[in-house]
Amino acid sequence: MKRLFLDTNILIDLLADRKPYSKFAKELLILAEQKKIRLYTSSHSLATTYYILNKYGEDKSLRTALMHMLDLITLVPIDTDMVKKGLQSDHKDFEDSLQIFCAYSIENIFGIVTRNIRDFKLSGVKAYSPDSILLII
Repeated sequence: MKRLFLDTNILIDLLADRKPYSKFAKELLILAEQKKIRLYTSSHSLATTYYILNKYGEDKSLRTALMHMLDLITLVPIDTDMVKKGLQSDHKDFEDSLQIFCAYSIENIFGIVTRNIRDFKLSGVKAYSPDSILLII
């Protein structure tokens, strides 16, 4: 079973129903529900998703949606070691470095699913667009 790390933009696409991207995010969750893949994201991604979407929607429904999402996506906490590695890394974007080191912490990770593939080009973990990963799994 492939293990995939979801970047923040995938969570936002899903919950904000940003078309056409939300279609791919929904398909990934369906595959996770069917136990064909395992999905992961960082604690930072969840918090960032809430922060961004809470500006545009109703707090209670957003919290409920995030709770349901956690039934299908395993949350990986960002720890001190990951933050230190991110701060010391050569990655241009600190936030992306946190995602990369979080993905590294997942045993047998297959890849990172993001719409910003170029930001993860040098990550050491293969990055896939949501539509391309669906063709592989």
